[in-house]
Amino acid sequence: MDKIKYIFVIVALFFGSLSLFAQSDDAPVVWDKEYHKISDTEFKLVFKAKIFEGWHVYSQHTPEGGALPTEFTFANAGSDYELIGSTEESETTTEFSDIFEVDETFFKKTATFTQHIKLLKPTVRQVDVNIFYQVCKEVCIQGEQDFNFVFDGGTANIESKTVDERSIAMTNALKKNLKNKELLDDSVDMQEGGSGILGIFGLGFLGGLIAILTPCVFPMIPLTVSFFTKQSQNKSKGIANAILYGFFIVLIYFLLSLPFHVFDSVDSQILNTIATNVWLNLLFFAIFVFFAFSFFGYYELTLPNSWANKMDQASTRIGGVLGVFFMAVTLAIVSFSCTGPILGGLLGSTALAEGDVATNLSAGMTGFGVALALPFALFALFPAWLNSLPKSGGWMTTVKVVLGFLELALALKFLSNADLVSNWGIFKREIFIGVWIVLFVLLALYLFGIFRFPHDGPKQKISGARKGIGVLSAGFSLYLILGLTNVIDLKLFGFLPPDFYTIAEQESDCPLGLNCFKDFEEGVAYAKVENKPILLDFTGWACVNCRKMEENVWSESDIYPILKEEYVLISLYVDDRKQLPQEERFDFQYESGRVKTIETIGQKWGTFQTLNFNEASQPYYVLMSPDMEILNSAVQYTDRDAYLQWLNAGLQRFNEIALNK
Repeated sequence: MDKIKYIFVIVALFFGSLSLFAQSDDAPVVWDKEYHKISDTEFKLVFKAKIFEGWHVYSQHTPEGGALPTEFTFANAGSDYELIGSTEESETTTEFSDIFEVDETFFKKTATFTQHIKLLKPTVRQVDVNIFYQVCKEVCIQGEQDFNFVFDGGTANIESKTVDERSIAMTNALKKNLKNKELLDDSVDMQEGGSGILGIFGLGFLGGLIAILTPCVFPMIPLTVSFFTKQSQNKSKGIANAILYGFFIVLIYFLLSLPFHVFDSVDSQILNTIATNVWLNLLFFAIFVFFAFSFFGYYELTLPNSWANKMDQASTRIGGVLGVFFMAVTLAIVSFSCTGPILGGLLGSTALAEGDVATNLSAGMTGFGVALALPFALFALFPAWLNSLPKSGGWMTTVKVVLGFLELALALKFLSNADLVSNWGIFKREIFIGVWIVLFVLLALYLFGIFRFPHDGPKQKISGARKGIGVLSAGFSLYLILGLTNVIDLKLFGFLPPDFYTIAEQESDCPLGLNCFKDFEEGVAYAKVENKPILLDFTGWACVNCRKMEENVWSESDIYPILKEEYVLISLYVDDRKQLPQEERFDFQYESGRVKTIETIGQKWGTFQTLNFNEASQPYYVLMSPDMEILNSAVQYTDRDAYLQWLNAGLQRFNEIALNK
């Protein structure tokens, strides 16, 4: 009976494999190769396999009686070159097979084999290798792959190409074959026009309002307004000077953003590069921690006193409009210990936001200046309101401490960015959430009076407002705890690391457990086998709006099944700092004539996006068929309804193309 069962299984697998895959090109494995030069005569040959979801490629050492092992045949080994050691392989999985009743050893998703060789003859120019393998799912398929490694006089022959030829070669599979490209000209960011800049302006305005409540600014309001209204020749002149004073405050903070426009004019991508630079993210992290402890009262951040004294003297000596301007400059210098950390947070937020960084920063700084100037103008117009102002006191210290905890929370985002783009695997999602939980629990304890900081005054009765903020902080901590334990889905405006960047073992290294490819050619090959359209996703590890789309749009119940079942997702991370193999690096020449060496995976996909779509922003989504037919206009950050309509329109177009073939 067991023999009959065994024969039946073998026959079923054989005919199943014949019916499903008539051509070896359709095998659900994509192979690639590379080599590393050790010396003039020694090399390491590397063979890489990308295995489609659910399929298994078997180890060289899987036991007899089960699926067939992978075998390597090295032509002319022993005469032209020698094999040093055996062919090494990457991590495998071992499971018991109910069909063959043996423990099988196999690879899931990827497999890497490495063979060290030494050339024996100086005339050897080529090494030929054949791989025989078996890949199984419900059926088993046998496949073969031939490779050749070309050498020249005992050294690696890395093909020499001009800048333009090498750049085009990288995108040859796409750029020369794109069909219906005119749709790309209609590419739009479907979020409401101007909402990004308005949002940054609003963020800056909120920062300015908070700055007003700090000990560096709040006491200045009645003093400055009284000076203008009492020292001026008449009331209308005093009001005019106060309003002019407010205008100069706005102007000063706007002017502080102008140097960033100079950087942007030199290279439109320099600020985005800075935003994802590992060392600058670490620097931002250190600066924000430094700012936070200044808010906690351990030290004061101040600009040189001589600056403020000189500006104050200039305002008194010159008088008139220029005198008012120097008074505004004096305020900016004197209040720096409180406004500096807030402005640093604003700079960090604009670096994390999508769009033109310099424009965002100008919008944020202008919003900050408007909020800071507003009370001086309003109280000059309505001086009776001064009587309703609360008195300065310990509550302003509480404001600074709250800001200190928020600075620490933001600092962790920059540390996370550095970890993500470098693939260190240290600051995983659970650790990020855990640290935030600790921070907001500590904030709640501080607000409830459990502990104090050095600059806190005498202990007093806790106000209702302080208790309310403490309850909010504790509630937010509980929300984070529920998310950490998977009781609820956390949605935090894209600040968290991707859901698959986790300590827990994941079936997929793609957002939301989707099956995705992180190499363009591998994804296209899979789409051809499955006869499905492609969702090309230009994304980034440090891209906040990319995380927002994944959290708030891709996760929707009527969108997620479409992404999972109807499309092949190819996610290309433009800020990935992994180094490319030496033979894959190249120089790329911009239209300006500037040449840049492409050395990392992120630079490769960023150049790929620029060459083919004339775009450099993320997220950026393109729908296309496996035959390079563009199915719809490209979109960027958008809402659920628009994205759903866009996906369905792409599917409809794909089906129309299939019917017309």
